[in-house]
Amino acid sequence: MINGINILPFQITNQLNKFYALLVFLILCSPKIEAQTIPSNRLLNIEELTSVIKPEVRSALKANGVINEARLAEYFRAKFSERFYYDYKTFDARFKTYNALYNNEAYHKERALDHYNKFPDFAEWELPFNYLSGGPVDAYALRHLARQHKMVDIAMLYFNDGKDPKYIRYFVEQMRSLNYALESENFETIEDGNGVYEVYRAGYRITNWLWIHNMFLSNKTYTDADQIQTISTLLQHGQDLYENNTEFRAGNHQTKGMSALGVLSILLRDFQGTDAWYDRAMLRLSEHLEKEINPDGFQFERSVHYHMADINNYFYTYQLTKINNIKVDQAWEDKLKSLFTTLPKIAYPDKSAPVLQDDTRTPWAESNDISGALTLGYLLYDDPSFGYFATNKVEQSMYWFLTNKQVEKLNNIEKKRPEYGSLAFKDTEYYIMRQGWDSNDDMMIISAGVDAEKPDHQHGDILGIQAMANGQVILPNYQVRYSLKDFDVFKNSMVKNVALVDDELQGKEWTSNKGGSGFGKFKNLPTPKTIAWNTNDEYDLFVGTHDGFENRGVNYSRQVIYVKDEFWIVKDNFKSDATHDYKQVWQGHYTSELGSDLIRASFPDAVGSDIFQLNSTDTAETSGANGKNWTVITKNKQQNFDFLTVILPYQGYNNGIDNTKKEITLKSWKVLTFPWGTHGDDTTLVAVNGACFAFGIKEMSLKGITVDTSVETDLYLSEKDDKLHVRLLGDKATTIIVNKNDSLKATLKPGESHIFNINYR
Repeated sequence: MINGINILPFQITNQLNKFYALLVFLILCSPKIEAQTIPSNRLLNIEELTSVIKPEVRSALKANGVINEARLAEYFRAKFSERFYYDYKTFDARFKTYNALYNNEAYHKERALDHYNKFPDFAEWELPFNYLSGGPVDAYALRHLARQHKMVDIAMLYFNDGKDPKYIRYFVEQMRSLNYALESENFETIEDGNGVYEVYRAGYRITNWLWIHNMFLSNKTYTDADQIQTISTLLQHGQDLYENNTEFRAGNHQTKGMSALGVLSILLRDFQGTDAWYDRAMLRLSEHLEKEINPDGFQFERSVHYHMADINNYFYTYQLTKINNIKVDQAWEDKLKSLFTTLPKIAYPDKSAPVLQDDTRTPWAESNDISGALTLGYLLYDDPSFGYFATNKVEQSMYWFLTNKQVEKLNNIEKKRPEYGSLAFKDTEYYIMRQGWDSNDDMMIISAGVDAEKPDHQHGDILGIQAMANGQVILPNYQVRYSLKDFDVFKNSMVKNVALVDDELQGKEWTSNKGGSGFGKFKNLPTPKTIAWNTNDEYDLFVGTHDGFENRGVNYSRQVIYVKDEFWIVKDNFKSDATHDYKQVWQGHYTSELGSDLIRASFPDAVGSDIFQLNSTDTAETSGANGKNWTVITKNKQQNFDFLTVILPYQGYNNGIDNTKKEITLKSWKVLTFPWGTHGDDTTLVAVNGACFAFGIKEMSLKGITVDTSVETDLYLSEKDDKLHVRLLGDKATTIIVNKNDSLKATLKPGESHIFNINYR
């Protein structure tokens, strides 16, 4: 009572008493609660580890006496034997098989000694610091130290080099050095751009350490104390990933980390809090599958490298759920399978795949090996169409994440040739023109997309093409690597099969990422638009445009036509009010034959590829870097110009284009020899047996039949049984009138067709 006012009635006083009682209870019990929580900023000692084990597991462990270091290590060896991808007790036999399959002891030794001789066992984790040799460690090297991928090679060297215990001690001490750096806060952070605990690097490191841990479990040199340190370190990593991934973040970095968190949550599910890890990992992975795997099945970054990396990321978790009989949502499984299904759809006839965007496995390579990924797909889904690409071994690192039964299954793979023909990835905007699956068949891929959310890995190849024919990549693209000095060159348009204006490249405003590891991206890329895609028995048609030259006042579009089983026609259209130099860039070892209108590549088996200009050009200049060549065809000082280009693959040295003849032949087709008369300027026909591709047409007439178009355009025309089949190849809607008769009129959009009934007069 203050001044006659009762400010604390009985009810409030009673509630406060309860609050104070609860507060006292919390204070008194806080050490116990803290001990039941896995920390993210330090390691738990043996007593604390015991306190975070789930009560039912702790009770079972106590039934045999005190829970000490030896008891815990013995328990988790048993659990890894049950839960890991393979039983560590079978390691010796698996290792023998591994060496026989991969024959890479020298490879592992070279990589292992590279790491061993660069970094001490008790390493530093914050720049600046020096290699053992004295030179400075850069950001790129630190990131690879953080991944610990060459520590796997050191583990391999241990088994291949007489089991010298120093290699196990090196692994254990380097892990201890990171734990020391964590507690003393002497490590690179995410804000610095090189975060040692950044989600991707931490996830990568977890996967490698689990791999090593399971290999070492049967070796007494890897002591109980070592094993417990590894488990405690993995728990700290898991809690850090859990706490710092409360929200979705686009990109494969989070996917990698959440995959590792999912794996940890299954292997270490004896600990309190790991159920929440599993839920968070699977939720984040589900979000990435939903948001980053396009409905057409392609990974959103549009790169084969990152597509296959995501397959591995999801595989680690999915494989372990199957081994441990954990049910996964059907939608999750369906999306994962679509990642595998995509690879056969883009594959070359030789079972490799084109180089798309930031493919980084083998710098300057002109194709991608997809056999390892599809071997995994075969093992997961028993699909013979995946088996068609499979071999008796997966990628060497994935071998250690297969079950013993799966390894045995690789000895008898069922194979079925795919039936995919020409097709479109309409979400990712890749378009495939395919002849078939024989080794000499033709295949072309057109890149017509840019991811709107995260185009970091996108190259300057908008509307670029790649092609294989007769077993040779006749129009290549090249793999890259972030650390190489020419990365920005090989990421931009001069090393793509694209069209350019003046000295303008597609990729603009190059910027390196924070931290200086070498990776970089373009802030400004053209915005593409697909106008038409059509596939039929006679030809495939793609028509697209992009705005990359609008800053120069130039409108641009590209048409690509695959004349089935014969050749391609590429038409690049430029329109401007001012004069410009218009260019096509062609990759490969081409030489100029009789000027700029014919360039030729010849391969060791007498297979060849001709690139022939049906509209006259001015110059051909060849350049190159790192053993890769490109030729630039230029038409100088024009307002409007159309490159009309034939790409003709052939077998046999004398079966290319002979442009010295009056009548040019393209296999069974003829140029400028046709059954139709023409009127108008710059009309070119490519014709065979009553059918023709007509380019730059405004009016045609023959036998009393006329074809008029509302705008100058390109058509495919074929005559059969008093019917005229007309298909629009141009980039704009056009009205077509036959015999100047309104009743024989049709307005077509690009790619559309119409059949006119005709009567000869």
